[in-house]
Amino acid sequence: MPAVPQNAAAARDVVTRLLEAEFCALGGEAPADVVVADALLVTSELVTNAVRHGGGLTGFTAEITDDGLLLTVADASTRAPVTSERDPAAASIGGYGWLLVRRLARQVSITYLPGGKNIVALVALT
Repeated sequence: MPAVPQNAAAARDVVTRLLEAEFCALGGEAPADVVVADALLVTSELVTNAVRHGGGLTGFTAEITDDGLLLTVADASTRAPVTSERDPAAASIGGYGWLLVRRLARQVSITYLPGGKNIVALVALT
């Protein structure tokens, strides 16, 4: 089992290497830059939320499936991610991560476990 990344930057590196290896091995065209950026943003937000709000990152996997990039992030909290209502006129800082994940991922699910949860996000690569 691979080591759990220490932070969001390390998790992004895992995803970047996975995407490079997958698309180089296929000899095909790599995903568009915006698709890669979306995948890396979802990775960053899920890992950062686990570290800041989830009691720490306890697991991380990334794999390519027929449907896209499948990310699984585990943390030590049984609390659900929070979505806050925002005043569009206010320039608030922070609190957008879960909204971004839900917007950019094709599918998102949460499985609650004793002592934590797994969040699984599928990011389309096309």
